[in-house]
Amino acid sequence: MTGSPLESHIVFSVGPVAVTEPVVVTWVLMAVLAVGGWAAGRGLKLEPTRRQAVFEMIVEAIQGQIRDTMHASPRPYLPLLGTIFLFILTANWSSLIPGVEPPTAHLETDAALALIVFMAVIWFGVRARGVRGYLKSFAQPALFMVPLNIISTFARTLAMIVRLFGNVMSGVFIIGVILSLAGLLVPIPLMALDLLTGAVQAYIFTVLAMVFIGSAVSGGEGAAESQETQEAGS
Repeated sequence: MTGSPLESHIVFSVGPVAVTEPVVVTWVLMAVLAVGGWAAGRGLKLEPTRRQAVFEMIVEAIQGQIRDTMHASPRPYLPLLGTIFLFILTANWSSLIPGVEPPTAHLETDAALALIVFMAVIWFGVRARGVRGYLKSFAQPALFMVPLNIISTFARTLAMIVRLFGNVMSGVFIIGVILSLAGLLVPIPLMALDLLTGAVQAYIFTVLAMVFIGSAVSGGEGAAESQETQEAGS
């Protein structure tokens, strides 16, 4: 673990570009998830195997959460939100691997995830309402609310960064301190708690993304679904 949570260990350099440990771990996790997704999608059967049933249960759980939170069809949002959830979950749980510090314990990773959500809110909002309709949403419920709504958009993005960073980093730090003082066996209950905390933080971040995207598309979702239905029928 680095001396400061705001510092990252440099693994190697490519010319003037320094490649840090969070970047390396992130790319390894991306490769693992990509290979795992490819393997999970091979040989799907009408009568699912036990492994296929587990993957289907995960997908259905995420779809159900999207329906309950956004009150919309999960199909357009499942790839993004499902990927965010699985990446944060595996990133948080990577702290249990000896010598590995989760990339979500570093501000740059959390900022990148929040920026993805920020851009997704704009993308889905414009897609559902149109550029004009999305910009009008900042004037609700009154025109004088425009500055406050703009500030709120950036503030909630910052809050997502701080929430994920603070919770993951503090958990890693506490377990590291106890491990160095008490030996290997005592921190095991805390490691189990870290598994639960990592899952909860992945869930909270993803649900917040659902809420923000759902807020951006509300009012335009019905028109978008109607247009998709007409296109499918034609």
